[in-house]
Amino acid sequence: MSDSDLVKLYSGRILALAADIPHLGRLPAPTGTARRRSPLCGSTVTVDVVVTDGRIKQFAQDVKACALGQASAAVLGAAVLGRSLAELEAARDALRAMLKDGGPVPAAPFDGYEVLIPAREYKNRHASILLALEASCEAMAASA
Repeated sequence: MSDSDLVKLYSGRILALAADIPHLGRLPAPTGTARRRSPLCGSTVTVDVVVTDGRIKQFAQDVKACALGQASAAVLGAAVLGRSLAELEAARDALRAMLKDGGPVPAAPFDGYEVLIPAREYKNRHASILLALEASCEAMAASA
């Protein structure tokens, strides 16, 4: 990866998101919890949720990831409250397609993932970017 590639990938916007992740920490009494780890880079995300009537009422995430994984967690954290499992799964699938297949940005309220379009070219970063959404889907499913 050249220096100019790194500058493009780690834009100021990505770094700003990574520095301000909403809902950091853990919940004292979650109804669902999931931990995901990327074997390639070692990034991990643990998500706790409280689900009521099929929607996330409380959310917390413990994020130990690269700047791209942190930025992804920040986008998720800004949009996750009030979402259903189907909405999270649609966002996860759309993000995966955006990264791997050149698909469109996930629909609102998850359209903040557009900041990660430059990461399409870096397949070794995709797993870290997907961790927060994958863990959130698993935590919601465990809550059912």
